Amino acid sequence: MTEEDRFIRYLMDFGLSRQEALVYRELLSGGKQSGYEIAKEAGISRSNAYTTLAALVEKGAAYLVEESAKRYIPVSIEEFCGNRLRRMEGEREWLMENLPYENAGEDGYITVEGETNIRDRMLNLLDRAEERVYLSCSLDCLEQIRPWLERLAISGKKVVLITDSTFEIPGVTVYVTDPKGRQIGLIADSRYVLTGEYGQGSMNTCLYSGQRNFVTVFKNALANEIELIKIQKGEERR
Repeated sequence: MTEEDRFIRYLMDFGLSRQEALVYRELLSGGKQSGYEIAKEAGISRSNAYTTLAALVEKGAAYLVEESAKRYIPVSIEEFCGNRLRRMEGEREWLMENLPYENAGEDGYITVEGETNIRDRMLNLLDRAEERVYLSCSLDCLEQIRPWLERLAISGKKVVLITDSTFEIPGVTVYVTDPKGRQIGLIADSRYVLTGEYGQGSMNTCLYSGQRNFVTVFKNALANEIELIKIQKGEERR
């Protein structure tokens, strides 16, 4: 993915359509412009340009400047994204307070597919951990989530990692073992498990569950893996 593609995709995450993101990027690059100028630079029809610019004004990404001819200026990225985040936080709080039903239980077995979805589930588990986290994965995976692990350690939560290379965070216990590849296994507070394959590539599928028996089996498997690592390291020292 190119930097331009990523720029557009991230703008779309903030509520813009692809064409709106492209026009907003053009405004950010070229500054104050008319609909005609935008149409020419973006390679779209003039009617589409004005429709898109009007949508950007409505969504808070651009301002209309009334001069001899209508021109548009971009709202800064910092201001636009900040405004969207602030509104969404208020909306999130309202939604949480006005749920039409009880939260669904998490004691079944849920398949989580896609790199982004798995990463989101993993980070949510780390954010919600109250006491302890055990995580088995590659060094690359750990580096991606280092800030979350550091926050857990700073807050006094127990963090135990099983990985395939040296990795250091003060207050975190790390066991080094054989290459992990794309395999991950995460257990939070002895209540929730996420396990499967995660990383760059087309196959990203994990199983997520709060089912007690499954959690117990997975917890015992991690404990056995740690004991095996201890035994192997002891043999190496001898």
